[in-house]
Amino acid sequence: MDVSVFDGLAYGDSGQRLDAYVPEGRPESCPIVLLWHGKGPDERDVLAPLARAVASLGAVCFVPDWRPDAEDGGRTHLRESALFVRQHGADFNGDVTRITLAGWSLGGKTAVVVALDDAALDGWRPRAVVAIAGGYTSPDPLTGRAALERLAEDGVLASPIPVHVVHGTADSRVDVEQARRLHTALRQRGWPTTLSELDTDHAGVVMTVYDPEAHRCLPARDERVLRAGNETARVVAQA
Repeated sequence: MDVSVFDGLAYGDSGQRLDAYVPEGRPESCPIVLLWHGKGPDERDVLAPLARAVASLGAVCFVPDWRPDAEDGGRTHLRESALFVRQHGADFNGDVTRITLAGWSLGGKTAVVVALDDAALDGWRPRAVVAIAGGYTSPDPLTGRAALERLAEDGVLASPIPVHVVHGTADSRVDVEQARRLHTALRQRGWPTTLSELDTDHAGVVMTVYDPEAHRCLPARDERVLRAGNETARVVAQA
């Protein structure tokens, strides 16, 4: 499916930018994906290959810049991006009643806490969450809590929604065991959850390769990496 890209749209009072990837030729409204990048500030371009692949499978995909190095850890940007998608998703032929929240690395960790905690995004929660290559033993920028810590407690969680966990088995940055622990903990609490373990690393799971000279993840060309990234896109689009 062909995809149109609307680049550099302003969102929120902070003046941050996001890109919208929109499937072409769909007469009916499409499900929406909000896709958060990782720890690098303003790295929406890193997720461009994955976002395009998700849109080609029939979902409108929004990828915002956000700054984990901001004074509030990026909390304002994350909240503003979610509000933008809820208010303007229909302008891009998206169905705002069917929003999936997905994130990679730090973005994946943060997406999980939105599933667990009603207050993380001021009472709003998505229909489903996809956590890609996240680490779940350290605090997230929205609540300052670790997902596995919350799941180990006896405290009340938000009502269950599907959480799909994706991780590369060759990930040397965040061990795949964290994904397995999250998946197990969610099942033990009765949550609907899936785990997809892919034959790739931390960058490859989102169709990229880390370039040490650029200090940045760049689009991959290797067929094995692309196959793994396309499987991530399939999980996101089906969520």
